[in-house]
Amino acid sequence: MAFLRVTLTSETEPEVRGRGMVMRAPVMSDYGAWASIRGASRDHLTPWEPQWGPDDLSRLAFRHRLKQYQRDLREDANYAFFIFRDADQALLGGITLSNVRRGVSQAASLGYWIGAHYAGRGYMTEAVRSLLPYAFDVLRLHRIEAACLPQNSSSIRVLEKNGFKAEGLARKYLKINGQWQDHLLFARLEDDLRGEGLNA
Repeated sequence: MAFLRVTLTSETEPEVRGRGMVMRAPVMSDYGAWASIRGASRDHLTPWEPQWGPDDLSRLAFRHRLKQYQRDLREDANYAFFIFRDADQALLGGITLSNVRRGVSQAASLGYWIGAHYAGRGYMTEAVRSLLPYAFDVLRLHRIEAACLPQNSSSIRVLEKNGFKAEGLARKYLKINGQWQDHLLFARLEDDLRGEGLNA
């Protein structure tokens, strides 16, 4: 579709555009906005994420995070994006394609978070929808997987609106907020996307 565009800001830094938003790799100058939105959204985010460390929002922790993102990007292992609103460049959240597997698998895992103030407004549904052509056409993946807690109805809606299909329950699959917890498993295939004509 015309409003979707993927560009490369350098050889290794992708940029993906969707309706009213742009997604790009995080950089150090994003620290202030990131720390602010994450701090203000702590109560909203912590039930759905790995346990936060005591220095999770520090500048040093952010710098280490960026170094890991850059290393993973070079190794084709992980693609991390921050999501910005076009109208005012507000940081809305983040979205990641991680655990990239090549060879006979050609798969990756989808993860995302959104600031409390922006939740429930369709931003993450649009971000996921916009990222799928990048995942399938640019990264040449065959399968995108996602896991969410059974009680996370908002995340389930985001996945279902983007054509992800439930595939089962994984017992004590991830350690979330300090506890091993069951997760619902979802997946979207390259053929699913092509079947909807979104790559035209």
